[in-house]
Amino acid sequence: MNAMDMPQLDATFSALSDSTRRAIVARLADGETSLSDLAEPFDMSLTAVSKHLKVLSDAGLVDIEKRGRTRHCRLQGAPIKEAVDWLSKYEAFWIDRFDALARHLAKEDSAK
Repeated sequence: MNAMDMPQLDATFSALSDSTRRAIVARLADGETSLSDLAEPFDMSLTAVSKHLKVLSDAGLVDIEKRGRTRHCRLQGAPIKEAVDWLSKYEAFWIDRFDALARHLAKEDSAK
């Protein structure tokens, strides 16, 4: 399946295109937390953080569960794994490029 046939991949990259949402994902990688604890370090209102969480939730990256009066948030790893798997296909390309650069630089050094 190519990237054009992967709507989840589009949703993941779109949701992660914002630095605040990436920071939220990074915090949730440490484990489940309440919305209020999650919002604490951000210089924005709880409503603004909730809007970011909605984007992440709509993309399938975050699960939000209401328990009593508290909303708990946890990271869903499957969409991130799909993105990592897709990106890893390009690892060989970059390794080859860096190896070629290293060979080029080594030739320049030996020519001096």
